[in-house]
Amino acid sequence: MATTEAPCFTMIWDDASEIPSTQELRSALEKGSDEVKQETLKKIILATLNGSPQPALLMPIIQFVLPSRNKALKKLLHFYWEVCPKHDENGKLKQEMILVCNAIRNDLQHPNEYIRGATLRFLQKITDPELLEPLIPTCRSCLEHRHSYVRKNAVFAVYTIYRDFEHLLPDAPDLIQTFLAAESDSICKRNAFVFLVNCAMPKAVEYVLSVYDQISGFDELLQLSIIDLLRKDSIGDSAHRPRYIRCILELLNASSHTVKYEAATTLTTLTQNPVAIKAAASCFIELVAKESDNNVKLIVLDRLDALRSKHEHVLDGLVMDIVRVVASSDMEVRRKALAIALPMISARNVEEVVTFLKNQLVKTRDEEQEKAAEYRQLLIQSIHVCAIRFSEVASSVVHALMEFLGDANSSSATDVIGFVREVVEKFPELRQSITERLLEHLSSIKAGKVFRGALWIVGEYCTEEQDILAAFEEIRKVIGEIPILAAEQLLLESADTTEEGPKDDRPINRTRVLEDGTYATETIYSTSANAEKLAAVKSAAKPALRALILSGDYYTGAVLAATLTKLLLRLSKISADVQALNGFRAEAMLIMISIIRVGQSEFVTMPIDEDSQDRILQCVQSLSELDGQPAVEEIFLHDTKAAYAQMVSNEEKKAAEKKEKETKVVAIQVDDLISFRQLVKKGSLQVDEFEQDVNRATGSGTVQESVTSNLKKIHQLTGFTDPIYAEAYVKIHGFDILLDVLLVNQTSDTMQNLCLDFSTLGDLKLVERPSTHTIGPHGFLSVKATIKVSSTETGVIFGNILWEGPNLTENCVILSDMHIDIMDYIKPSSCNEAQFRSMWTEFEWENRVNVVTTMTDLHSYLQHIMKSTNMACLTPDAAMSGECDFLSANLCARSVFGEDALANISVEKTEDGTIVGHVRIRSKTQGIALSLGDKITQAQKREAIPLA
Repeated sequence: MATTEAPCFTMIWDDASEIPSTQELRSALEKGSDEVKQETLKKIILATLNGSPQPALLMPIIQFVLPSRNKALKKLLHFYWEVCPKHDENGKLKQEMILVCNAIRNDLQHPNEYIRGATLRFLQKITDPELLEPLIPTCRSCLEHRHSYVRKNAVFAVYTIYRDFEHLLPDAPDLIQTFLAAESDSICKRNAFVFLVNCAMPKAVEYVLSVYDQISGFDELLQLSIIDLLRKDSIGDSAHRPRYIRCILELLNASSHTVKYEAATTLTTLTQNPVAIKAAASCFIELVAKESDNNVKLIVLDRLDALRSKHEHVLDGLVMDIVRVVASSDMEVRRKALAIALPMISARNVEEVVTFLKNQLVKTRDEEQEKAAEYRQLLIQSIHVCAIRFSEVASSVVHALMEFLGDANSSSATDVIGFVREVVEKFPELRQSITERLLEHLSSIKAGKVFRGALWIVGEYCTEEQDILAAFEEIRKVIGEIPILAAEQLLLESADTTEEGPKDDRPINRTRVLEDGTYATETIYSTSANAEKLAAVKSAAKPALRALILSGDYYTGAVLAATLTKLLLRLSKISADVQALNGFRAEAMLIMISIIRVGQSEFVTMPIDEDSQDRILQCVQSLSELDGQPAVEEIFLHDTKAAYAQMVSNEEKKAAEKKEKETKVVAIQVDDLISFRQLVKKGSLQVDEFEQDVNRATGSGTVQESVTSNLKKIHQLTGFTDPIYAEAYVKIHGFDILLDVLLVNQTSDTMQNLCLDFSTLGDLKLVERPSTHTIGPHGFLSVKATIKVSSTETGVIFGNILWEGPNLTENCVILSDMHIDIMDYIKPSSCNEAQFRSMWTEFEWENRVNVVTTMTDLHSYLQHIMKSTNMACLTPDAAMSGECDFLSANLCARSVFGEDALANISVEKTEDGTIVGHVRIRSKTQGIALSLGDKITQAQKREAIPLA
């Protein structure tokens, strides 16, 4: 069976590919200078770490290296004594180690404090009591040395000896307690206190109580150690808990940021008193404001968020302090601070918060930072949330935000128009003022999406005659002179008449190859002057909406036609002036027809598409017959508004359901067991949250998995008939892959110098190469290897096993490949529609997978793909409800490396019942797009039974 691995505290890296022979190394140690001896000793240490201990060189090292006074050599010797074999074949200490022990004792008595201190540090790594026992008196004497460097290392040397071999120093706690009382150096006091905390906690508590009033003036390291003691001693029912809490409250005002953070974190574990919780939260906020490192800010904000979620409404009074954190320059800090503050806003502080956010929004206009546009968008979204939740601030906010409708950043302007649309639907009393203000800003809008939102609001919520007439007037301003085509031609002709000089119409001859292979000459009459005039007309300044239409945005033109139709249908019901109504109708139809005409001319960037043309012609037809069309009125005046109202109510319903799920409900069943602290076994209720955090970070505190799940992660690497059988247990932990390989010698021969050689394919990297081993006949060996993962990509691990058999014959067995499943690194994610569209446009890698399946149900196929790829569906269930032969859905996932993966499924059911279509995957990196595509292909091959 495999022996327990010896602990190794030091690793030395060297690029030497070959180790010299033993005789060459011995000669270098005997005759070389100190520099040569250093290089030689490094090679010997490296060979020992790689499995070649070189036992014949132990005596030469003692003879020729040990007497040297070179400090670098002495340091290397400490490394060598750590890794060299110290016992013979019978497990007894080698005789040569007596000489080594004597040399160590001499170094512990050396007049140079560096040598003494370095030797004491080396003693902390010795795990053999036979070596340590003769050194105990000398080590104790070092506690009284004049230099603090020696004393602080002596304390930790005593600590490790007492921890591992208590019988060698039974009076160590009393010794260190006496040392601590007389010590003046801060580092030495801290080391001695750490010893008492871990080995004699009552003595540590006694010391803290004796210096209780002086703790606030102690060194930073000693304060941290005291906080650690207070946390550990308070896990049980300590009688000193009130004094501990007062002590930690004082440490919240320490000068060190580290002490403040630890004190605030510890305070939240000692008490749930609202005053203490608010004090800890205030300390966290102060740290975020004063700390310059953005990573530290994010960590503290995470801690603050956890505190807020655990103690609801206790921290609401600190919301303004949290909101002021957005003055930081880092976008992640701003985003996280606002995410914490928004749930804490109440009716009492919403006006103050919104005022601060509005001031920050105004400042972004003057800033020229790289992230100013993104910051502006974040502020707009936050104000949107506040205004929707608290109607009393909506009126003051909406008018301020409408100033940003003409923002050059279309994302910010789009968020504003979305906010205005939601406010105008939810708060009917604000509709009149909002539509009036919106018409005032109509000419400043630049983006087509914003124009479409504004025109929709005007068409739906301008219900009074004066509002409709004002809307017509503003639309005339933004569309310009009509008919558009005639105006543009007139502009071109005027440019032609002002042009002086002869026209530049020169024939250009060029040769072309005809279909039959013969050559022909083609003559083209150049009209460069006309082209320049046309380009000048296109680039001339034009009203905003007219410029969008001429640039090819016919979708906005179709929305304009629908808006004009809604306004005229509504005006025909409330206006008695038939002549004026007919004039407005003729003008509206002229605008619509002119959009189609100019879309077919040379003045536009691209010709009009059929969908927009058909939509505009439908509006023209609806206007030509205003009377006697109840179906048309129902569609234009009721259905679109009702659809948006339903969408808003569905969003509110989803938000309420999400909030209900997140709300903690503590339910105690009538048959639940009652735990009495006095009757529970001592220690079973003691939980250290700090230790739990450390265990989670290191992976040592994870829940034990079932045997069945463990068996699924075992990969067979060799065959049952091979000379050596190998299987690997693969465990994913964070960004590492841990391989635990079991090797079984199935022969009657000893396998010497056995080497397990791994290689990787993909973004995988082997951290360290396993050392060589020897396995006896029918013996077992467990070998561990760690592989670092750097991206979400399907990786392959392969390799072989090499060993020397009888008569030094070399043998080799090729291992089976291990394919790493990327699903261990991909988790479902979510984003809104705007974020999905933005990322879909931004991501450059796309993988298209054709649908090949035996399933006949579209929803079952969607669920199968979601389960196979760990992706979440962004398309709401309401949009996919009902029976239909078509299905389109958006999916989203995120890897542990922060890589986003998007997918779009577009499938349809044919007449014979089969499903056809494709799945498009997009990501920023090629690896995750290809890997997810392969996963979908494999899932389609595996599936045989449709999912219910």
